[in-house]
Amino acid sequence: MTTGQASGPVNRGLFTGSLSSGQTSGRPLFASVAPPPSTQPLQNDPPPLRYGSAMPAAAPASYGPPAQEGAVESYTLDSGDRLRVVVFGQDGLTNSYIVDASGHIAMPLIGSVPARGATSEGLAGRIAERLRHGYIREPHVAVEIEAYRPFFILGEVGSPGQYPYVANMTVETAVAIAGGFGPRGYRDEVTITRSAGGRLYRFAVPVTYPVRPGDTVTVRERWF
Repeated sequence: MTTGQASGPVNRGLFTGSLSSGQTSGRPLFASVAPPPSTQPLQNDPPPLRYGSAMPAAAPASYGPPAQEGAVESYTLDSGDRLRVVVFGQDGLTNSYIVDASGHIAMPLIGSVPARGATSEGLAGRIAERLRHGYIREPHVAVEIEAYRPFFILGEVGSPGQYPYVANMTVETAVAIAGGFGPRGYRDEVTITRSAGGRLYRFAVPVTYPVRPGDTVTVRERWF
């Protein structure tokens, strides 16, 4: 070995290099560091909000709009909806009813009728079926929605809270009802939390996206 030449590669932890003539062996040389073997997120880290990206099956909420969002979907009833139930020829049964916190309506004669998750036509069928058993021979029932359940808006808006639903509402309309975007509100995209088919969905949408009764709209804070 010739005096002054490098004696071979030198390892100093993460730094790998070689010593040349005149360099001090106690000074590590910098080199590129390879990435760790796994760059996957931790198991408990939530996935980013993206259109259609799904959470694992065991998670309490799915990230992405419900599968039926792309198709025409009948409105399903839930707590807070106010209904007009008409039983033809029966003035004592025809009245307005509110779907209570348990998802039922309470009617004379037949008592509590489950409404949550049913369409108005489906609920009319349930009421008729109960009336047919010992009360009315051929009942004719119609159910109309008098007032939709409220929606909720949270985050960076002027007045977060609960508001009555307005037909054909979009995120932009909902934000305007809540006093507009706050000074730090992110204006390009919001998060909607929605219950559909017995599951809870959470997804990111633009401000032109339609809001449905019972939705929770969250305006996130911008970081720049």
